[in-house]
This record gives sequence, C-alpha cells and structure tokens, in this order.
Amino acid sequence: MKNVVLLGSTGSIGTSTVKVAEDLPGQIRLIGLAAGGNADLLLAQTRKHKPAVISISDPAKAKQLQDTLGASTQVYCGSEGLLKLATLPAADIVLIAIVGTAGLQPALAAIRAGKDIAVASKEILVMAGEIVMNEARKHGVRVLAVDSEHSAIFQCLDGKPGASIRKLWLTASGGPFRDKTLWPKEKFPEITVERALKHPSWVMGRKVTIDSATLFNKGLEMIEARWLFDIEMARVGVLVHPQSIVHSMVEFVDGSIIAQLSTPDMCLPIQYALTYPDRAASDRVQTNFPKLGTLTFEEPDTERFPSILLARRAGEMCGTMPAVFNAANEVAVEAFVNRKINFPQITETVRRTMDAHAVVEHPTLEQILAADAWARREAAK
Repeated sequence: MKNVVLLGSTGSIGTSTVKVAEDLPGQIRLIGLAAGGNADLLLAQTRKHKPAVISISDPAKAKQLQDTLGASTQVYCGSEGLLKLATLPAADIVLIAIVGTAGLQPALAAIRAGKDIAVASKEILVMAGEIVMNEARKHGVRVLAVDSEHSAIFQCLDGKPGASIRKLWLTASGGPFRDKTLWPKEKFPEITVERALKHPSWVMGRKVTIDSATLFNKGLEMIEARWLFDIEMARVGVLVHPQSIVHSMVEFVDGSIIAQLSTPDMCLPIQYALTYPDRAASDRVQTNFPKLGTLTFEEPDTERFPSILLARRAGEMCGTMPAVFNAANEVAVEAFVNRKINFPQITETVRRTMDAHAVVEHPTLEQILAADAWARREAAK
C-alpha cells in the first residue's frame, strides 16, 4: 500500500489521480489532499477518501471545512498548509499537481523530508531543476514524472545510462493551430481565447491548454527533460505527432528507437508514477491500433511557433533564464486570457523579457525566486 499526499486534488491532474486511487483501493491510499479554491470538491473528496489532513488556500474556507468535518480531519490553509502536507511522516510519495510556481517549496520540503515526489507541475523543474535534482540525489529520493511525455521517456529508458542515449524525442500534438493552411501566421492575431482552449487531443486546465496552442508547453517539457534525465538540451528534440498515441521516444546510440504508446489518458502515467516500480492491472486505457489506422510525424514549425526556439535558448543558458522564460509566459498567458494582448504577443512578451534579463549562473533558490519576480514585473510592462 502506497500512502499518497496529493497537492492540487481538484484540478485536472488531481481529479485523475483520485480516479487512479479509486481504481486501486488496495494499493493506493490518499492520506493528504490540498486544493486551491474549490472547497466543495475538496469536501466531497475528503468524505469519500477520509484523508487525515487536508489544506485549502483560503483561511476562511479552511475554517468552514474544519467546522463541517470536525475532529476527524485536520484542516490547514495557505502555503503553510502545503508544507505540512508535503512533509507528513506517513507519506510514501507526494504528487505535486499545483499549477505555477506554488509547488516549488513543497517539492523541496518533501524531498528534504525523505519523500519521493511525482511531478505534474512543469514549473518545479523548469525554474529550479538543478537545485531539485541535486537535493533528490543528496536525500536519496526519486523524482518521478507525471507528464505523459516524461513518463514515456522514463519507461523507455528503463535505467539505461545517459551515455547510451543519442536523443530524447518529445512528441507534441501540434495544438489546435497545427495546420498552416487553415492557420497561416498572418491569421494568428485573429485567434480568440475560446478557439485556443479547444485542444484536439487532451482535456486539460486553462493554462496548460493555452500553452499547448502556442507550443510553450513543449518548450517547458524540453527544459524539464533536460534536468529530469540529466541530459544537455542538444539531445532533446521535438516531433509533432497529431494522433497523440506515441507519447515520446528514446533514440539510442546504436540507432534503435524505443517508444511508449497508448490512447491519451492521464490516468496511465499517474498510475505508473504512483505504483512504480510495479505495474498495476487496469482496464481504463484501451488502445485499438486497427481503429487508429495511421500514425504520422512532422517537424515543428518554429516560424509560426518560435516558443520551441526560446525554450532551447533558455535551457542552453540555464541559470535563471528558465525561470524567466516560465514566469514571462505565465504573465503573457494571463494577459491573453484577459484579452489584453493577442495570441502572437504571448511569444513576443516572453522573447522581450528574456532579452532584457541578465542571467545568474548556478543560482540559489532566493536568486531564482528573485528572477521569477523580476520577470513577472518586466513582462507586465
């Protein structure tokens, strides 16, 4: 039985994790749940799974939950609550599915408490990959991938040394604007928020869906892979694969390529992370190759989607630049969703913010957080 703390239980990854726990009641126990603002869903999850401890961001909602649940459940709030849950003595693994940078401090706290972590928040490794992976090695814990692409690479590598890898190939659906005949670059200023939120393959949260439309999501994954698998950016590539069946591939030095394939369903990589190194039986994911028919691949169009080039630049420079890349994108996406800028201006905002940044090499956590704050102010201009 794995005792799991789930940070971000009411988001898309969080609710999928709850489904996995319900599929495997004899193998996974949810002992801690944290949510942002959805108190009603957190209450329903708590009543069903009976975790000993929960947390919510708003102190007023925390008090209401405590009054409703009584002494059977301890309710915390805010950033302090996340740290309490991340370091629960009974936890075997902490799954971090908090959007944005709020998961970084809980991730480090969990590692330092000797807990394995499962990472669904790209920002943790994008911002502070060097620090997080060094701390994980120091404390002898595992950092397991929840993203379908990184889970696929992890499964394909199966413990093979870095020297045996020629290239890691991350696959991308291409998003809703992949077809350059329907969506030439000249039409990008006309893209509405509603259109950008219609992803062809996955059902995800708002921020991730917009990132998939700009391919910033793939850029963040490139930087994440660089740290997660201890490999330089030159050996991380991207292929557009519209069917989203091949989740990623590893090309080895002898020319062999190993891929992980399945029908798109986030429950599969979540389950693998929580049950690793075992594989638990599940009928949730069914893949019918005759019905699928054809799998296709193409190069990403970096002229229409320059986010890939910006990500490579950030990952090659390292230091504080990935944190700046990530923070500027968060600000730009929020501005687009609030209709303050148009679709191409998301990328332009990030590029201009990166151009203005003086990189700090091998930064401390404080320097990373300072760069993050600076980038948000700069991008907001």
